[in-house]
Amino acid sequence: MPPSSPSRIGWTVADWRAAYRSGALKLNDVYETAPAADGDTAWIARIDSARLRTQLEQLEHRLAAVGGDLSRLPLYGVPFAAKDNIDAANWPTTAACPGFSYTAHEDATTVRRLREAGAILIGKTNLDQFATGLVGTRSPYGAVSNAFRREYISGGSSAGSASVVARGLVPFSLGTDTAGSGRVPAAFNNIVGLKPTRGWLSTNGVVPACRTLDCVSVFALTVEDAEEIATIAGGYDASDPYSRTFPLTPSKTAPLRLAVPSSLEFFGDAQAAKAFSEAVEGWRSLGAEITPIDFSPFAQLATLLYEGPWVAERYTVAESLLEHNPEALHPVLRSILATATRFNAVDTFRYEYRRAALARRINDALERFTALLVPTTPTIYTTAEVMDDPVRLNSRLGTYTNFTNLADLSALALPANFRDDGLPAGITLIAPAWQDRTLAELGKRWQQRVSLPLGATGRALSAVVKETKASAPASTVRLAVVGAHLTGMPLNHQLTSRDAVFVERSRTASTYQLYALANTTPPKPGLVKAMTTGAPIEVELWDVPLDRFGSFVAEIPAPLGIGSLELEDGRVVKGFICEPIGLQGARDITSFGGWRAYLTSLQ
Repeated sequence: MPPSSPSRIGWTVADWRAAYRSGALKLNDVYETAPAADGDTAWIARIDSARLRTQLEQLEHRLAAVGGDLSRLPLYGVPFAAKDNIDAANWPTTAACPGFSYTAHEDATTVRRLREAGAILIGKTNLDQFATGLVGTRSPYGAVSNAFRREYISGGSSAGSASVVARGLVPFSLGTDTAGSGRVPAAFNNIVGLKPTRGWLSTNGVVPACRTLDCVSVFALTVEDAEEIATIAGGYDASDPYSRTFPLTPSKTAPLRLAVPSSLEFFGDAQAAKAFSEAVEGWRSLGAEITPIDFSPFAQLATLLYEGPWVAERYTVAESLLEHNPEALHPVLRSILATATRFNAVDTFRYEYRRAALARRINDALERFTALLVPTTPTIYTTAEVMDDPVRLNSRLGTYTNFTNLADLSALALPANFRDDGLPAGITLIAPAWQDRTLAELGKRWQQRVSLPLGATGRALSAVVKETKASAPASTVRLAVVGAHLTGMPLNHQLTSRDAVFVERSRTASTYQLYALANTTPPKPGLVKAMTTGAPIEVELWDVPLDRFGSFVAEIPAPLGIGSLELEDGRVVKGFICEPIGLQGARDITSFGGWRAYLTSLQ
């Protein structure tokens, strides 16, 4: 059943879906989702009746096109917000600079994909001007306050996007992240901030900060929501020259090995140091092996972002204003950009060589770990402190974020716990490019363990609607595959050639064991019901057309066959099983949690 709160404050995507599908909520109700924006500096623009009517009409057409099946529009009627450097058709884009403002003619690719999935944009949010800053105070539209204590900063540059999610006004929002803007405000407001691998989410329709480094990021109350939104909004986009295709990268969740910096800087903030120490112990309790590593290459790379020619890349966006109307720019941004012209082309190449060398060292260092665990920020400041010392304190906040995009890494910011002063403390998991799925799996485990209230809403994680996954259409058979038939594996074509449709990634119940079978070509695993102790095993669910299922089964060689598998959420589906005789000479690989993780270990 949908949650009963009439205000809908703190609802997740699952809550919104449940309310629509039960009939408890009507589409027109979305307009009342947030209070009026008067005096709320998190918003730059809010939805009006005309924009709402246009979106509802478009959504009605989309629903009709799929035969009225709400399951075909996974974000049907779900409200969201977008940082105001991201275009939305017929909305102004300001980048927090009125002198730069224009009305967008088209949606940014990410906004378009979310709306095609049924989502409704209800507002554009405030930011550090031209997405330059980690504080949330560098805007003519006003500083955005922390959701817990108004005298403290919200973090930036995606200040408004984080604030509206933390206060439960929308279940998710879009931000951007060049130096940490999708992570710092997540930490300061007790929410999830997903900074994807560069190129997964298109930056077409986004006002650049540093175009070669920019990412569109996702804020949400839960990791599940952040991952789902990124999956819907992401994907290759030919209109973005920096877009990349998500490769078939194996997950690295087992065994769990986390690196931490061997030396940590908190700038005298004992509460931040204590909070991170407690988080490290929390990961140990989840079975993580914690290993200190040399953090100096990360720190050296972080300093290049504002001390090197990437400042000149920021200059290209505001160049016309600097030359013809410099007073239109925030004074702190103007002072930063004034340093850009000291770099020449030779400097740019020298710094790029240095960046590449440090990035190689960093990626090599992370190769043997599941992820790097860091405090998202070393400390937090009041708005007054930042106003008095805007550049130095802002720079400190990027200690554990600035290097990430320069090294082409993926990152996930997570709520960790609360400090003694009542402010939230955050941690970030960082891994090489395209390990976004790995980080999401770890993030889900962590969020369940700490079970903090959602953002600043006071709503318990346990109150979130648990969705019942849809069953397979009547004309198909839902099949769990565990090995060589997984996406990107040698036998996956046996599914795709029969027009089977990928449904989702899942795991078995904890009563199964997985073995690497001997003398099979291509290599295959065998899944068996455990006689004693087992573990959840990663699987993919596919819907296979009923009239082609028989021919598929006919291709399965002994000792494998098709039987009934129980999933961790209680569903029972058809899946691969192995005869006991096939386990002769096989290796027990249950501890890896899945075939992909095992294959990765062999590399």
